[in-house]
Amino acid sequence: MVASLGEDSGYVPYTAFSAKKSYLEENPAVIEAFTRALQKGMDYVQTHTPAEIAKVIAPQFAETDLATIETIVARYAAQDTWKADLIFEEDSFTLLQNILEEAGELEGRVPYADLVDTSFAQKAAE
Repeated sequence: MVASLGEDSGYVPYTAFSAKKSYLEENPAVIEAFTRALQKGMDYVQTHTPAEIAKVIAPQFAETDLATIETIVARYAAQDTWKADLIFEEDSFTLLQNILEEAGELEGRVPYADLVDTSFAQKAAE
């Protein structure tokens, strides 16, 4: 390995979830439960060893041996790749837009406040 993009780029939200504003307003309990479940996964990663995490995720990577999965998880942990919470900060939003723009995939920027609602993630992180 020559370099780690995760280490050099900062927190990039490689996985994000979106919902229409109307769905958020009509189904807050669903969104809260979903967000709490995701936060439990984040908490697990923060409180368990790479070996424990590797064993849990191994079924998702059936073609990869457990030792390799553990090595990868340990590398991610050492790089502080995983955030402790799901809060999508403005700096990460800007970084994501920079990446998309540089790749020619973004026609126009959107203000953070117009698109991001961190209230559910903040509540789940408490």
